[in-house]
Amino acid sequence: MTAAPHLTVVGAGLAGSEAAWQAASRGVRVTLVDMKPGRTSPAHREPAFAELVCSNSLRSDSVEHAAGLLKAELRQLGSLLIRVADGVRVPAGSALAVDRQAFSGRVTAALREHPLITVKEDLVEEIPGSGVVLFATGPLTDGALFAALTRRLGTDGLAFYDAVAPIVEADSINQEIAFRQSRYERGEADYLNCPLDREQYNLFVRELLAARRAEVHGFEDRLVFEGCMPIETMAARGEDTLRFGPLRPVGLRDPRSGRRPWAVVQLRQDDAADSLYNLVGFQTRLAFPEQERVFRLIPGLEQAVFARHGVMHRNSYLRSPGQIDVACRLIREPRLRFAGQLTGVEGYVESIASGLVAGINAALDLLGRQSSFLPGPETMTGALLHYVANPTDRDFAPMNANFGLLSPLAEMPSARGRKQRREERIQAQVARSLESIRQLVAESAAFPL
Repeated sequence: MTAAPHLTVVGAGLAGSEAAWQAASRGVRVTLVDMKPGRTSPAHREPAFAELVCSNSLRSDSVEHAAGLLKAELRQLGSLLIRVADGVRVPAGSALAVDRQAFSGRVTAALREHPLITVKEDLVEEIPGSGVVLFATGPLTDGALFAALTRRLGTDGLAFYDAVAPIVEADSINQEIAFRQSRYERGEADYLNCPLDREQYNLFVRELLAARRAEVHGFEDRLVFEGCMPIETMAARGEDTLRFGPLRPVGLRDPRSGRRPWAVVQLRQDDAADSLYNLVGFQTRLAFPEQERVFRLIPGLEQAVFARHGVMHRNSYLRSPGQIDVACRLIREPRLRFAGQLTGVEGYVESIASGLVAGINAALDLLGRQSSFLPGPETMTGALLHYVANPTDRDFAPMNANFGLLSPLAEMPSARGRKQRREERIQAQVARSLESIRQLVAESAAFPL
C-alpha cells in the first residue's frame, strides 16, 4: 500500500491547528510541530494548542459585520475551530465569545486524536531542507526562524506592537455598583458595566496618563496596531477620547440613577463558569502594580483581584505581497507555505481562515489534484488572501476583515441616503459572498470530505 503524502505544519496556534485538521481530513499525513508545552512565547501561558491570548471574543457573529460574514463563510467551509467555538460560546451579546480553556482543550484533543496527525514538541529554528512545510508560527515568530524566513523571501521582516487586556475574578467585582446590561437593551444583558461620573472619569484619565509603564524594547507609539491600542496611548490623544471610544456610555442607563453615566467600563464574561471577566478595550502596557492601582479607581473594581494582568508584545510579520500567492505558497519555492498572522492577516478569525485555505491547498497539491482551492475576492476569505498576496504601491500592514477589501459590486446601491446605500451595499455583498462560497463548496475538488 502506498503511504499517504506528508505535510509538516510548524506552529499549533489558530492557523496551524486549522491547517493541520483540514489537510489530515483530506487524507494527508500531518506532523504538527509546536514548541509547547516545553516552551512558551512572551504572550502565551497555557500548554494547549490554539490558545486565545488577547481576548476571548471572535468579534461579531452578525453577517452585517465583516468578522461575522467571515465566520459564516468558515462554517460553510467546515472549519474545525469555528465549530469548536460555537460549542463553547459564552454570553457576549451579538459577539461570539468563548471559554478560552474549553476552546483550546477541545481543539487540542481533536488534533491529538486524529489518526493522521502526529504531534511533535520541538523548537524549529531553520527551514527544513526538503518536504512540504507550512509555517503558521504566528505573530511572535522571532529569532533564528524569523531571520531564516525573511532571508528566504529575500525581503525584510516587519513588526508592530500588540497589547493584551487584564482579566479580573468575578466575585471581586462589586455588583452593587456594576450593573448587568447590553447597549440599548439589545439581546441578553451579557455585559457588566462600571459607571463613572465626570469627576471619577477625569481622575481615572489623569492617573492613567501618569502611571508608570512597563519597558518594551523598541516600542514606538507609531508601531501600535490600531485595533489593539493600549488604553493609556489612546487616552493621550485627548481628554474625551476614551469616553467616545471603549468607555462610551451610549445605550446604557445606570439603574441606580436612571441616567446615562458620563463613561462606562464594560466587562465581558471570559469563561463558561462565569468566574472571570475581561476588561473590554483595556489593552495596556502599564506596570503590573500600576494596573492594579489605576484600574481599582474604576467604580465597582475597588477590590478587583487580577487573574491576569495586561501585557504588551512585539508582533512580527512577513512582507508577503508578491512573495506568497493566494493559495498560500511561496512563489519561488512552492513546497513552502504560510498561514496566519505571520503573513499579514490580523485577528483570530482571519488566522483561522488563512489556515483553512492553506491546509486545503497543501492537501490538494500533495494528493496530485490539478486545481487549487481559491475563494474569490468577492468573499471575505478570498479578499483577505488577495490583500496579502497582491503587490501594490501601498505600505503593507496587518489587516482585519473589512468590507472595503471585497471586490466592487457589478451594480451599485440605488438608495438615496448614505446610510441606506451602505446598508444596501453590505446586504448585496453578503448575499454575493455566501452564494460564491456555496458554489465553491459544491464544485471544488476539495469537497466533499
